[in-house]
Amino acid sequence: MTTSRALIDGARRQLADCGIDSAALDARLLLQHVTGLAHADMIAAPDRPIADELVHAFERLLARRLRHEPVSRIFGEREFYGRSFAITKAVLDPRPDTESLIEAALQHLQPAARILDLGAGSGAIIITLLAEARKATGVAADLSAAALSVARCNAKRLSVLPRLQLVQSNWFAAVAGKFNLIVSNPPYIRSADIADLAPDVREFDPHAALDGGSDGLRAFRAIAEGAGGYLLPGGYIPVEIGTGQESAVSAIFAAHGFFCLDRRRDLSGHVRCLVFAKS
Repeated sequence: MTTSRALIDGARRQLADCGIDSAALDARLLLQHVTGLAHADMIAAPDRPIADELVHAFERLLARRLRHEPVSRIFGEREFYGRSFAITKAVLDPRPDTESLIEAALQHLQPAARILDLGAGSGAIIITLLAEARKATGVAADLSAAALSVARCNAKRLSVLPRLQLVQSNWFAAVAGKFNLIVSNPPYIRSADIADLAPDVREFDPHAALDGGSDGLRAFRAIAEGAGGYLLPGGYIPVEIGTGQESAVSAIFAAHGFFCLDRRRDLSGHVRCLVFAKS
């Protein structure tokens, strides 16, 4: 009978040969998912035998990862800011770098704020903010009905649905009211660059959530142009940006009467979030 050590070692080699940097971690996570074993169990008993039916289940998951499907998508969930979010092919897989956007938003968030999340996707951003600010209310806007269905599921799971309205909208088109905080992680990849993205992203994230137009800035223009009519006095607009986009995005918002008052770096040291306020 095959052991956990043998399965992990074999999977690690296959994944590494496919150019997957997290080969050892992914192999372990896949086996833990199939067997229900904790990491400590595997360390304590690395030669634990694994039943044939579990080996077959592990091999099926491994085949998916070898096709560069992210582990989070295989499992159907992603941990973000300490909470688990369901994800499907309809939504962007939330990244750790986006937590810099959460940190910036929380710093500028009033306790009973009204929040708008544009392009909400899975709802990871707006739901996290509502979970952290328990008197706040919010609107999750997204063009995709399938994405809003995922956001609704996550809001219910994390007990914020009574404080969240979900609206199918092309940016501000179907949004009503004014807000203390307008937040967004919009598409910001240049159209021509999508083909060069890692296969984990290119093949599995929805292109509508990635494609920012020919210069990557299309969504920022829409947000900056419309935000003035929806932002309450003293309100803030935190947005996630791509690497090297700080000057261009700041100029777009400046043209509509906003100034950048805060910026946050991601785990790699790149400016990943800008916070704007009315001039």
